[in-house]
Amino acid sequence: MKKHCLRYTRWGLLVLLLIGITVCRWNTSAGEWYALHVYPAISLFLSRISSAFLFSFDECLVVCVGIVLLLFPIWRRRKKEKWRLILLKECELLLWMYVWFYWGWGMTYFRADFFSRADVQPAVYDSACFKKFLYSYSDSLNKYYTAEPQASKKITERLIKDAYTQIPVHYGLLSPRSFQHPKDPLFNTLYSRVGVLGFMGPFFSESHVNSELLPVEYPFTYAHELSHLLGVSSEAEANFWAYQVCIRCPYPYLRYSGYFGLLPYALVNARQLLEKSEFEAWIVTIRPEVFQNLRERNRYWDERYSRFLGSVQDKIYDFYLKKNKIVSGKKNYAEVISMVLSVRDIG
Repeated sequence: MKKHCLRYTRWGLLVLLLIGITVCRWNTSAGEWYALHVYPAISLFLSRISSAFLFSFDECLVVCVGIVLLLFPIWRRRKKEKWRLILLKECELLLWMYVWFYWGWGMTYFRADFFSRADVQPAVYDSACFKKFLYSYSDSLNKYYTAEPQASKKITERLIKDAYTQIPVHYGLLSPRSFQHPKDPLFNTLYSRVGVLGFMGPFFSESHVNSELLPVEYPFTYAHELSHLLGVSSEAEANFWAYQVCIRCPYPYLRYSGYFGLLPYALVNARQLLEKSEFEAWIVTIRPEVFQNLRERNRYWDERYSRFLGSVQDKIYDFYLKKNKIVSGKKNYAEVISMVLSVRDIG
């Protein structure tokens, strides 16, 4: 009797949590309430636990669950358990993982969008304004170009965290905690093979940064992944905050990383929106050393990239984003330019 009672209690709780996810998915106000009032407590609790260890709790959890799903049927069949019961238990485990993912972080996908929280309208394309932005941007990119060695990751982390604490509260980001540090992925080579420079660990509130990053990429990528931990789900918004916090840091190499991190998206947008002659006229205003950095970075990652694995990962991630209300999928990354044009002063 007691066993049945515990089972019904467990399933009842699971159903309630699934209903909560559904409500937040279809009600932006509920998603925003979660992001502002529930996620901060959950994130603080989970990241406090995981921060005590250098390795990735999230990756270990996923690996362990995968092993359990593979070995559990073999073990239970030896106990003469019916396949129906085995599959039911495995489905329950997957549902609990699904619930953990969304209650742990994933429901930030369902919060109010960036423009609503910033209380601005998305910038309407205007050729003159866009070209003015591009030339101002390339001036800053050139100004802060530096070949000086990168400061330590510890200093970089501190400066970026300090910059995040200056963001006004109405944007709805959490303040980073001193004990929250980025982790190296356990399967770093695999991530390099599919072009992943970092990722958010939703199960234990861990930010992960690829250990093979070039010095010029590290500040922007760390700031991007930290924004996810602070409650940002949109990749475009994560790029926006990475750009904004880096260019507000006092060291030239941090500012250059911010401007350089935005360069691929500026190039994509400029190539699509400008006439060929206008695009070429703007391109020549950028320092040759900057393009040399870009070519070196592209060559560096091309040597590590697997086209087959990368294409599979791209399709999976595009599907994942679209199913979580990022309708543009992977193209969402490049939408950062619209945010930059819409919000010139975050203060």
